[in-house]
Amino acid sequence: MPTLNRLVEERDLEGILEYAREFHGHVCPYLALGVRASLLAMEELGVGRLDYSGSVDESILAIVEVNSCFTDGVQVTTGCTLGNNSLVYFDLGKTALTLVKRSTWEGVRVYADAEKLAKYYPPGARELFNKVIRERRGTPEERAKLRELWEEIGHRMLHLPREEFKVERVKVPPIEQAPIFNSVRCSKCGELVMETRAVYIDGKPFCLRCAGEKYLGVVGRGIVELGGR
Repeated sequence: MPTLNRLVEERDLEGILEYAREFHGHVCPYLALGVRASLLAMEELGVGRLDYSGSVDESILAIVEVNSCFTDGVQVTTGCTLGNNSLVYFDLGKTALTLVKRSTWEGVRVYADAEKLAKYYPPGARELFNKVIRERRGTPEERAKLRELWEEIGHRMLHLPREEFKVERVKVPPIEQAPIFNSVRCSKCGELVMETRAVYIDGKPFCLRCAGEKYLGVVGRGIVELGGR
């Protein structure tokens, strides 16, 4: 099978979506939207998928505004991931991607409007989604039907014309490269913790969990405060 970089270079939409399926677990409309939006941004900005040097240097940044299936499509297609520090998450709740060149901070923002794209859904698809996913009460047969419909719609989204998206040139305020921090050992659990996430009690370092402090986490609804006494 061709490499993902080659598929992106050749704009093989179906091939990219198959890689995205393996990464995400299934094909759905917003996974495909992430693939399509990424390719639009990459074409407009004149960049390819991150290679070795690009990922190490964080030369291209993908800024996403939602933690949904869309973001997995972006990670697969652009090569910008949370782990290589080239994916930035703004908790704005919008289906949007901004692809940025770190060298100039010039970028392209691609936004997808759910209401505008509703015409690509067959009758009853949204109602079935609400029952199976939102309300968690679908039958096995309904879940199977939704899976079939969602894949069908995903392939439609993969080939959306540019006019269905809002595409604009933007200038992004500089974002620092990922710093490297030393670690300290928590005095309670004995595990190493990044020194910027440690708190000191009576002069001893503790991780936030052992110290009973609150910390931030990304869950389904976005960035929330967790933990605490």
